[in-house]
Amino acid sequence: MFKQVRILFALIILLFVSVSAYLTKERVTSWDKPLYVYVYPINGDGTQATQNYINHLTDSHFSSIDRYMTQQAAQYTHVTTEPFILSLSPQVKSKPPLPPIGGNVLQVMWWSMKLRFWSWTHNTDPGPEPDIQMFVVYYDPNYIERVPHSIGLAKGLIGVVHAFSNRQYNQSNNVVIAHELLHTVGATDKYNLETSQPIYPEGYANPKQRPLYPQYKAELMGGRIPITNNKSIMPRSFNKTMIGPITAIEIRWQR
Repeated sequence: MFKQVRILFALIILLFVSVSAYLTKERVTSWDKPLYVYVYPINGDGTQATQNYINHLTDSHFSSIDRYMTQQAAQYTHVTTEPFILSLSPQVKSKPPLPPIGGNVLQVMWWSMKLRFWSWTHNTDPGPEPDIQMFVVYYDPNYIERVPHSIGLAKGLIGVVHAFSNRQYNQSNNVVIAHELLHTVGATDKYNLETSQPIYPEGYANPKQRPLYPQYKAELMGGRIPITNNKSIMPRSFNKTMIGPITAIEIRWQR
């Protein structure tokens, strides 16, 4: 009897979570009003150089993301307003929990729950509750050449971006933030997770181009600009990216 009660209780929780996730998805992808995105900077390496960079951040550092998303959304039929409005929130002093390396399903689920709880307890903005939280962990490129992998969670509407604390990386940082931001509203990666190469054709900005290579832009969720069938480069600004029709369908910009 006790076992049956536990199973029933678990099923009720699962049903509640599933219905809540569905309703959240419907709300955030209706695109009849902007989604408010709060950006929380974090000093990832503890250096004074990174802290100085964070101290000089303003809303304007992220305004290119607003403009880019509005320009890209204008190509599709289901968006009736500016998709996102980003604003800078006060600095968060602790780091988010790291995802398990090679973890099984249960470990990943447990980490996801911890991240959602952590984000809820580290909302440092005194304003209204955001629709989406983006935590950006900064590192001084003079001390670290490669940052950890960034993530975006649709369940929880949370992104964790690892970026460089140097002005020359401002726009490439914003490209990564935009990529993870679209993950939170349902977009999927369109690159090979083992090789990081964009997947043809959905990960290409212009899959009908002839000759196919080199491509001149990256599909945002493809992540990179294909130069050959096994070589690609990172886009350094939004001028070198676009949001393709498959991604637009996933996030309901296009029915």
